[in-house]
Amino acid sequence: MRFDIITLFPELFAPLMTSGITRRAYEGGLVDVHLWNPRDHAEGNYRRVDDRSFGGGPGMVMMAEPLFKCLSAIRDDRQDVDPAPLVLFSPIGPTLSHTAVAQWSGSAGAVLLCGRYEGVDQRFIDQYVDQQISLGDFVLSGGEIAAMALLDAVARLQPGVLNDEGSHQRDSFNPALDGLLDCPHYTRPEVWQGHAVPPELMSGHHAYIERWRREKSLSLTAINRPELLEQARQLGKLSHQDEALLERSKASVTQVVPPTPAKKL
Repeated sequence: MRFDIITLFPELFAPLMTSGITRRAYEGGLVDVHLWNPRDHAEGNYRRVDDRSFGGGPGMVMMAEPLFKCLSAIRDDRQDVDPAPLVLFSPIGPTLSHTAVAQWSGSAGAVLLCGRYEGVDQRFIDQYVDQQISLGDFVLSGGEIAAMALLDAVARLQPGVLNDEGSHQRDSFNPALDGLLDCPHYTRPEVWQGHAVPPELMSGHHAYIERWRREKSLSLTAINRPELLEQARQLGKLSHQDEALLERSKASVTQVVPPTPAKKL
């Protein structure tokens, strides 16, 4: 798959594509990333890509013409039979979800527009943007972080990128977990600062371990993201055993973080 990124700061993407385990996706061409700076398609000595907003007010607005020329160059370079969708990261769009990431991971890619300043000339959005995506109810300085979040989420789902092919199957929101949150995880030592690993995980009994993990997944979701639990229930994803585990957990789990203050270092 191929992602073309329209950004005024292409240098921001270098660490993403050369660091961490997901770099395998970029180095191996599983996720082919091309960076395009709209300044390269602007006119004048200053290569201007922004101007003041009609009607006044603070901040600048990205101009339509440099973006149009940049997009045209991308279309010519891709030579897609079916043009890849142009995606703008914006508060208007639906929040990015695991379901959407999974769909993108099996697609041919997209053109990602990273807005800056006060936004993008609405005429360009109306004419050329196919989809808008938000990371949540907050505002970033630009769309680059949002684009990197999408790229990273897509990259880790590509075959051969993670060391364990099945590791992402236990991710929160994954259909393998019925869209619930993942359970807690522990590693060595068995006792740390007086706190021991739950005995179920040390039992070596796979059925006990899976039941413990399912119960913790259910209870954490009920406490922190009850809407996800209700969605799973409405979709018929919860069994009678799940409901029983939930009832049992209500008596023993009341909060995720212990109330005792952390020790000072």
